[in-house]
Amino acid sequence: MMHKNNDTLDERLFAAYYRARKNKRNTYNQLRFEMDYEHNLFQLADEIRNRCYTPGPCTAFIVDKPVKREIFAADFRDRVVHHLLHGTINPAVEKKLIHDTYSCRIGKGTLFGINRLDAFIRSCTENYQRDAYILKLDITGYFRNMRHDVLWVKVQRILSGRNNDYGGLSRELIDYLLRRIIHTPAAVGCRRKSPGTAWKGLPKSKSLFYAEKGCGLPIGNLTSQLFGNIFMNDFDHFIKHDLRVRCYGRYVDDMVFVHQSKEFLRSIINEAKKELAAVGLEVHPGKIYLQHYSKGVLFLGQYIKPYRKYISRRTKNNFYRMINEINLLLETEQRIDEQVLEHIRARMNSYLGTLGHADTRHLIIKARKKLCPQFFFFFSFDDAYSKITLNIRNLLWHYTQPCLSIKSLMTC
Repeated sequence: MMHKNNDTLDERLFAAYYRARKNKRNTYNQLRFEMDYEHNLFQLADEIRNRCYTPGPCTAFIVDKPVKREIFAADFRDRVVHHLLHGTINPAVEKKLIHDTYSCRIGKGTLFGINRLDAFIRSCTENYQRDAYILKLDITGYFRNMRHDVLWVKVQRILSGRNNDYGGLSRELIDYLLRRIIHTPAAVGCRRKSPGTAWKGLPKSKSLFYAEKGCGLPIGNLTSQLFGNIFMNDFDHFIKHDLRVRCYGRYVDDMVFVHQSKEFLRSIINEAKKELAAVGLEVHPGKIYLQHYSKGVLFLGQYIKPYRKYISRRTKNNFYRMINEINLLLETEQRIDEQVLEHIRARMNSYLGTLGHADTRHLIIKARKKLCPQFFFFFSFDDAYSKITLNIRNLLWHYTQPCLSIKSLMTC
């Protein structure tokens, strides 16, 4: 039996490795691990078997888009463990979550959440024929203020089903890995990739470097997203079943409620504050939104109003900023590397995919006119303005004319 369990751990670690590297190809940590990945995986399996696995130091850095945020990136070998744990316990977790939590779940996500809120509004208003109100709440420093001891109890409760299958791994091993990941402080011993000045302007309430002992999870880890769903699961059930709020949804710490009574929604604010305070969390006092549905609501990057949906001003500004960056790059006299062109294509298509889910055709047409002529030498829009593709003929010509710049090629 022990031999079988050992084989199962090895097999599941290899599967977790392939999942972990899927979106991390060509990063330094991944390439270093892959140079001798079989040896590294067997060594990692031995550490887990012998209960001497210790997460390595994280890499801390700051990102500015879409908002300024502190990220702690785990070492690649720890990401493999995260995928192992996620793949093992997520099926059991999924059985306990409510339908209307949207973050990091297969078949859900931001677009699903946007469409659900739109459906909530249509349902409550009987297709805009009756009054209804929208309440939106946010949590102050959600991941930073998440208490490890409370999370541990919640994880144990959600995994308490008798028929849970952990893919051949023992519950004792699962609990061992959970302890290691939950109780290891990410900020201790971490390496800072961004300069110290990059943290200026980031509130202390959003930094793990200022978190209380025994609090805080690193944004960026797969397990943190899973734990984020688990931590709020009791609250979700409280709202849905105890308070009987039918039209309620949540994406991480963004909560939205729709009801025909404004006074009822006002009472929800106090109930939510009390329920969250019991686990050490606080409703953000500056992000309480309560308005008639006709005023619209910003949720998950889209502004939802009757009969139409717009993208947020921040997404629009970031889209135009990207266009300016593309123009600045392509308008130079230097030759453009193929990897740069592929990066431009991927960025543009990412935005076009997001914009395509809202009423943005006129915005895209307007933005298209802002692109420099060099852009259209390399790229073409499809008829629906939903994606761009590379002009292969021009691309090949570009690389077979080593002495000519882009502008020179365009005049040929």
